Amino acid sequence: MAPVASRDLGVPAASVGYFISLAYVGSMLGSAAAGGWVARAGPIRVSQVGLALCLAGLALAASGWLPLVLAGAFLIGLGYGPTTPASSAILVRTAPPGAFSLVFSIKQTGVPAGGVLAGALVPLLVLAVGWQWSAIAVGAGCLALALVVAPVRARYDVDLNPRAPVSLAAAFQPVRLVARVPALREMALISFVYGGVQITLVTYLVSFLVESFALALVFAGGVMAVSQAASVAGRIAWGVLADRALGRRRMLGLLGLGMGACALATLAASPEWPRSLLFAFAAVFGATAVGWNGVFLAHVARVAPPGQVSQATGGCLAITFLGVVLTPLAFNAVLAAGASYALAYAVLGVPSLAIGAWLLLRRAR
Repeated sequence: MAPVASRDLGVPAASVGYFISLAYVGSMLGSAAAGGWVARAGPIRVSQVGLALCLAGLALAASGWLPLVLAGAFLIGLGYGPTTPASSAILVRTAPPGAFSLVFSIKQTGVPAGGVLAGALVPLLVLAVGWQWSAIAVGAGCLALALVVAPVRARYDVDLNPRAPVSLAAAFQPVRLVARVPALREMALISFVYGGVQITLVTYLVSFLVESFALALVFAGGVMAVSQAASVAGRIAWGVLADRALGRRRMLGLLGLGMGACALATLAASPEWPRSLLFAFAAVFGATAVGWNGVFLAHVARVAPPGQVSQATGGCLAITFLGVVLTPLAFNAVLAAGASYALAYAVLGVPSLAIGAWLLLRRAR
């Protein structure tokens, strides 16, 4: 929606980075607080409330008034943040030990699958009914899903603790847990960097293609959809490789090298690229930069202290989302300095190369 909505709001298309950063401020708070709420209300109820918050945020954003658009971003993030800790609380009880990474990776395919839908359908919706009604339509989908999942509450919202702490101080307890456990600290650092690369791909790819390649909005959305579809396949493939051959840490190291190399490859991108090469590049970038989450979450669940998977996941994701908040701001700063989208991608891809190499070398030692 960014290239179209920005004209109505009177801001550059790259300002979508500020919207995303504010959304992930909400996600940081939502994920950090999720452990207490999941223990008290159950993972399905928490997910339903999150979907309702996304609807409310999209409705505010659809107002077209910039202050409400920004408030909507925060609400969307607040609703998005608790969903992964909630789902991890379910999967850690139900995933077979021999397919632990694979099950988490399959669950995480929901994220890029939503990206595929967005890339394929939202540009058509924008052209048909405008960006504001498109936002309302996406919000209506959130509400429909909240109603559809209601019958499974009886199966998963069990063993609740009505006295679980949900105060502001308790919301930061998961972050303190991550700080105390070395293996969780390591995963949080990795996700800070990898999450930043992922969000720059998802946030700026369409604007990059429209402004630097002069592509039509629908075609650029199609390229975005291909990158997300590749990440769906990648998440499953990486989960299988992590379980059966490479191990989770080595797999995460290889993915860091892959996404960093793709970010640097944007320097060679040009409007003269054949369309097939553009699609192939988007597919590899999506499979690596958006495909790492399932292996990461499986490893967090494995190294978390017993009975604290939801809290450990929420604490690590709070750091992930911190990277997601700060990286678009850094990306915009590089653009504001007169650089191109390609150079901004390349600069912010270097840390993932370093993290990937560090994981592989440390594993070897």
